Amino acid sequence: MKSIIFKSIIGGSMLALFLLSACKPKGMQTAVQGDAALKAYVAPGQYDEFYNFVSGGFSGQMSVYGLPSGRLFRVIPVFSVDPEKGWGYSEETKPMLNTSHGFVPWDDLHHPALSTTDGIHDGKWAFGNANNTPRIARIDLTTFRTNEIIEIPNSGGNHSSPFITENTEYVVAGTRFSVPMDGKTDVPIESYKENFKGTVSFISVNKDNGRMNIAFQILLPGVNFDLARAGKAKSHGWFFFSCYNSEQANTLLEVNASQKDKDFVMAVNWKKAEEYIAAGKGVKKAVRYAHNVFDESTHTATSEIKTEVLVLDPKDLPGMVYFMPCPKSPHGCDTDPTGEYIVGSGKLAAVIPVFSFTKILAAIDQKNFETEYEGIPVLNYDAVLHGEVTKPGLGPLHTEFDDNGYAYTSFFVSSEIVKWKISDLTVVDRVPTYYSIGHLCVPGGPTKKPWGKYVIAYNKITKDRYLPTGPELAQSAQLYSIEGDKMKLLLDFPTIGEPHYAEAIPAELIKPKSVKIFKLEDNKHPYAALGEKQARVERKGNEVHVYMSSIRSHFVPDNIEGIRMGDQVYFHVTNLEQDWDVPHGFAIKGASNSELLIMPGETQTLLWKPDRIGVFPMYCTDFCSALHQEMQGYIRVSPAASNQPLTFSTGGKKDKPAQ
Repeated sequence: MKSIIFKSIIGGSMLALFLLSACKPKGMQTAVQGDAALKAYVAPGQYDEFYNFVSGGFSGQMSVYGLPSGRLFRVIPVFSVDPEKGWGYSEETKPMLNTSHGFVPWDDLHHPALSTTDGIHDGKWAFGNANNTPRIARIDLTTFRTNEIIEIPNSGGNHSSPFITENTEYVVAGTRFSVPMDGKTDVPIESYKENFKGTVSFISVNKDNGRMNIAFQILLPGVNFDLARAGKAKSHGWFFFSCYNSEQANTLLEVNASQKDKDFVMAVNWKKAEEYIAAGKGVKKAVRYAHNVFDESTHTATSEIKTEVLVLDPKDLPGMVYFMPCPKSPHGCDTDPTGEYIVGSGKLAAVIPVFSFTKILAAIDQKNFETEYEGIPVLNYDAVLHGEVTKPGLGPLHTEFDDNGYAYTSFFVSSEIVKWKISDLTVVDRVPTYYSIGHLCVPGGPTKKPWGKYVIAYNKITKDRYLPTGPELAQSAQLYSIEGDKMKLLLDFPTIGEPHYAEAIPAELIKPKSVKIFKLEDNKHPYAALGEKQARVERKGNEVHVYMSSIRSHFVPDNIEGIRMGDQVYFHVTNLEQDWDVPHGFAIKGASNSELLIMPGETQTLLWKPDRIGVFPMYCTDFCSALHQEMQGYIRVSPAASNQPLTFSTGGKKDKPAQ
């Protein structure tokens, strides 16, 4: 049997290569025609219509592009250190990358999710997941800065995350890898079926300030959770997760987790979970996880290790969790704008099953179950099915929706986007992608109010699309118009990292709220110098604290003497500018800690541990004015036993001796 499956996979791969070759365009004239360039062109000085938030994959970052131009606006550091912003290097941002494993400076961000109110994008926050060391981040869309990161305990990976409920009540995170739990951690891997468990976590979000908290986890059989979507409208209060490896294999999953014709989509009634919690049915479990928060008033992050989480077990709490059979090795799990239809996409399936929420409720009511899976009811497949999209393509992955009742599904193997009608499940159009598309995005596509207009493909391969850059080629996205009956390619544009998912939102929902400066009078940083008269240097044992100010085009102070070997020097630099788009940088020769980038009105700290005696230049790294080059100074380091007093000055004028 395994041999047959393996041959089938090999055969599928050969077919994929053939189709990949078959989809290769004969030339640009066959891919882009007519007025496509005009539809993607945004004139200099003009604004794009949409922001596109794109995951950076293994870069651990999130990037922001304009649509339809494809212009890159910003790379937001999230789970990885970023020397461009000083993220993870300054003393203020280091705590944001703390975990129960310690400082983890690089991770794998797969999915952005934008906050919603009543199921519609509201422009407040973007969320992102760390796939490796399980975490969820919240980004404030007034500053485009990561303001909070929470680690997910009882999780072996964080792929089905972050997906959000209709009013951003919860962000969910499902473990990709089931793992041993409850203290039974040192067990044979071959005891997977006996000892490994999965979880999905529901993280509450404060509606006023966005603050996250792990409200509860649901303990589940040891399968792999892949993706998820919240119910909306009539299915609000429910959540749907795709899961594979119902075989519970622990090795060679490409064969051993592909043996059954159907795995599952899991339906969770989270309103029912809330009822059980209110009735005191949850159990608190001992865990360790980090919760990191950036305070905009002090411009400083703090990290707290938390030690327990509330767990619900569906075996003891009926009516909360159900499985629905789904062919085959499900990946995408998407709900349409009405909330009635849930689309499952089996990576190896020949059809796309579309489930009906109305039929799901009826089947639960009638106890129309096929069987149980580790104590959880499995609903009858035919009873919950709206229907199947037949002969859609090869390798269906993800589905987004427009505002006219159509769905758009990406097909990795056959390298195409297929448009089909939700009501009667007929395929109405298909268009090739170049090549091997993963996720796709329609502006507002996962919400109750898609804006339509475009579908964007995020591709895995770009052979022959760009100038070669060695073994690894540019990552890629492609923009298609969906305004007519036929999809039409408008633009290719390179992306940062490997793009996975993305969401797009009208610019008008974000642009008016964008922060331009941090007001100095609101700066509560304990080491801020809120004017040049407050600049000073203080010694506390072997710690030297430099309260430094920066403004075009000088630092105060810019000459410091009396630093001794063995000192730890903290440069607390306050940018006194109160003008939009005038950051200052700070770097010192020999510092192992990169550099700072300080926004107007902000304070940031660089820790420097001199490793040799001498005089060291420091300078502003961000081009701030015509005399930016002159924004520099010197630090003198003397031997540890030196009697050189600690002094500081600016413009040759000796300030009072340092304390």
